[in-house]
Amino acid sequence: MRNREITAPGLLLTEKGALRAPGWSRSQVQEYRRSMIGAPKFRIKEWDYYLVVNDGFAAAFTISDDGYIGLQSVSLLIFGEHPREHTETVLNAFPMGRLRLPENSSSGVTAYSDRRLQMSFEPKDGKRYLKCRFENFSQGKTLDAEIVLHQPPADTMVIATPWPKKHAFYYNQKINCMRAEGRIVFDNKTYEFDPATDFGTLDWGRGVWTYDNTWYWGSGNTVVDGHTFGWNIGYGFGDTSAASENVLFFDGKAHKLDDVTFGIPESGYMDDWRFSSSDGRFEMTFKPVLDRAARMDFLVVASDQHQVFGRMSGRAILDDGAEVRISDVLCFAEKVRNKY
Repeated sequence: MRNREITAPGLLLTEKGALRAPGWSRSQVQEYRRSMIGAPKFRIKEWDYYLVVNDGFAAAFTISDDGYIGLQSVSLLIFGEHPREHTETVLNAFPMGRLRLPENSSSGVTAYSDRRLQMSFEPKDGKRYLKCRFENFSQGKTLDAEIVLHQPPADTMVIATPWPKKHAFYYNQKINCMRAEGRIVFDNKTYEFDPATDFGTLDWGRGVWTYDNTWYWGSGNTVVDGHTFGWNIGYGFGDTSAASENVLFFDGKAHKLDDVTFGIPESGYMDDWRFSSSDGRFEMTFKPVLDRAARMDFLVVASDQHQVFGRMSGRAILDDGAEVRISDVLCFAEKVRNKY
């Protein structure tokens, strides 16, 4: 695969609302402006998604404005002997920009508030502050979370992806290897994140999608011999002929991969998976622990999601040929089909 790296700053879209330069970059060198989108407001999709992972538990937080629907979501996942999860979602009709999500990931506050849910994400001074209070999250009990993600200067994965359909594009940033501290309190239990071992990941997206899409995405972070190591892998979303989103992160530097294939067994999502890259630089096995499966079908809006958490083992090769080996790293991989 040809991986076109964008290094020159500039506007993301032309005056006609098309991508100027499809490809990938290490930061948001292309400037997204909602006002330059050529599609109607109900087709514009904007979201911030944070996943924070400990070896025994994890939490996910989403604020999204997807045009004719908004989905504000929180998940608490417990691993161990009896894995389980609970996800609670608030739906909003026709937000169409009223949430005023920031036009870049490094400034501004992403926030949502109603009588039941108050949630905010704020980047400030090299950290990201996540706050959430979700009343009646489960069985009448409230979930409270205050988490800080540390984000020192480092490469990220940014991709600008077109579709053949007019005005359809996807501008996405994945930020890995952010050390996490803070806590979640739910059901008289406190779940503490330790920055020595625990990490957060940001999935920041803006764009105009086509109606029916299936994508594959996987991500993980760990420490290998004192070095931070993470990965972002995926495919299936838009025209990725200019660049893939497959990247390794080692001590803050991005190492670009070609295609990575998700070997999901036909026998089911909870059987062992196999990951393999076309350049031989990402060869992993994945033992599932928990399938966060969700189905939604409201006529024109439908979703079938399998976000599978498990333990990754294998090897990866950096740009200089150095080999990185990992064993039983708690991470996730998913297959999602959305129609909206």
